[in-house]
Amino acid sequence: MHAVIVSNGFPPSKDLLKEELKSADLIIGADGGGNTLLFHGLTPHVVIGDMDSFEKPGSVEFEIIHDVDQETNDLEKALSLALYRDVETCTVLGAFGRRMDHSLKNLSVLKRFDPAFGRLVFKDERLIAQMVNSSFSAELPVGSIISLFPLSGKVTGITTKGLKYPLNDEILENGERDGTSNENVEPEFSIEIKSGDLVVFIEN
Repeated sequence: MHAVIVSNGFPPSKDLLKEELKSADLIIGADGGGNTLLFHGLTPHVVIGDMDSFEKPGSVEFEIIHDVDQETNDLEKALSLALYRDVETCTVLGAFGRRMDHSLKNLSVLKRFDPAFGRLVFKDERLIAQMVNSSFSAELPVGSIISLFPLSGKVTGITTKGLKYPLNDEILENGERDGTSNENVEPEFSIEIKSGDLVVFIEN
């Protein structure tokens, strides 16, 4: 089962929404993300959050869950709901933008929830982000911008293939060394790590 969650960061375009929703079994608006869906004439299955941003329409034809818990943000609430409803893979749109603290918080949310899903991806018009769990590979047009970012502390044993600036059993560490603005020189590239929390950012 696949879910698409629309969060309340920079709103995705209607084209991106429609493309992602083609494969969605469950569509969740994370509070104000529900407004984005409705603005484009798209109906969520459910909107969840503390309702500080969502503008409830006059006629409600979908489920609304008012969750006032202040220990979790709206995206956490939406991801928890997805897991409760047996979602296996999930794409989150609108996780980044508007406020830097919210974007950083949502990267923390990515780390927390990634192990619970078969695949969890954050995506917007320009960027795709996901955790690297021991190994990762993808096929992209040559010259795509790929950045490796150690999310918390140190990531060890990083080995890459198919990238312009290769790593061979090396370390990336916050405040010391990161792997931003790399690019692939082969259509297929791969990343392997031994330990740590590594996020791969791929420019759309």
